[in-house]
Amino acid sequence: MRCRPSGSGSKDPVDPDASGSAVPAVPPLDSDAMAAARQRQTELTKPPGALGRLEDLSIWLAGAQATCPPRPFARIRAVVIAGDHGVAQAGVSAFPSDVTAQMVSNFAAGGAAVNVLARQVGAAVRVVDVSVDTARPLTPGGVDGSAAPERYRVRRSSGRIDRTDALSVAEADAAFAVGRLIADEEIDAGADLLVPGEMGIGNTTPAATIVALLCDREPIEVVGRGTGIDDQRWMLKTAAIRDAMRRGRPFTGDAHSVLRIVGGADLLALAGLLAQSAVRRTPVILDGVIVCAAALAAERIAPGASQWWVAGTRSTEPAQGIALDALGLTPLVDAGLRLGEGTGALLAVPFLRAAQATLAEMATFDQAGVSGKAEVGGGQGDSGPAAGAP
Repeated sequence: MRCRPSGSGSKDPVDPDASGSAVPAVPPLDSDAMAAARQRQTELTKPPGALGRLEDLSIWLAGAQATCPPRPFARIRAVVIAGDHGVAQAGVSAFPSDVTAQMVSNFAAGGAAVNVLARQVGAAVRVVDVSVDTARPLTPGGVDGSAAPERYRVRRSSGRIDRTDALSVAEADAAFAVGRLIADEEIDAGADLLVPGEMGIGNTTPAATIVALLCDREPIEVVGRGTGIDDQRWMLKTAAIRDAMRRGRPFTGDAHSVLRIVGGADLLALAGLLAQSAVRRTPVILDGVIVCAAALAAERIAPGASQWWVAGTRSTEPAQGIALDALGLTPLVDAGLRLGEGTGALLAVPFLRAAQATLAEMATFDQAGVSGKAEVGGGQGDSGPAAGAP
């Protein structure tokens, strides 16, 4: 079956005059392409289900691209959203806030883990500063010559969420719009797979707070070790999450407000990017706890967006697992990562490539002249290729 041409990337641009978190309706995956992929899986030279999650991924990719079999990825983009957080002043991190700006420069120079892993899978890295606490320019914008990171800066550092709102209403709207604009820019330039990442000292504290509020959990259930904090800092972090939750609890019915009050510019930009990518029919691999916290909010803001995402990695941060469970997503990789940046998501790229290639390139039983699964009493015994199939 030949499915209709891909709808991936169909333009539904951001209205610069729009306010708040309003986004167009999220389109569904293409059911015809998924049905065709599901049928093709039964015809390939293997027992049914023998390729496990690769089969599920191939069907998902067919639905996302609206074609069966799906095409190889042509342009994979890792987008690292950077921002500082005032709550770092509460002693919740093992590193000083200066590290955020230093790491943004490291990303731009191609020397961070995300750059190395991106090179392994043929992805390009773009870094965007939405709220880094520095006055100095952080150029260039990426190893591919993209715009300077600070081009989309909303403010210098988000507010200290245990004491005040992370952002004003106008700043929150601007940050969400920035994320949507970044998605549009990447997709308009040909991106067919997006890998959002992040960088920001103290950012696991707002991420955990968001997950706790949106999933009705207690601070002790979501707090993790972040940058490798000791017990004393862990207690400070737990207290900061508790205090931030008190401030954010009246707003749990409005995910955009939760992001504004206890999140930050980076989390709002990530949510905007995730929502707009789904609107634009472009698949996304989710990374660690910060991206997943933003994804949890983005799904509330743009219902149905999560069908366009796959979970790349399981983080050691407890809040990430809670968020993924709420989204109904199971990670592809569980390697004990807690770095962020998009690193875990990039490790999942080969899984998606394998899923695409096996569906597209494997021979069918008819093409290979191989006998299919034996029927009971059909006389093929145990010698056929499908013997022992689940």
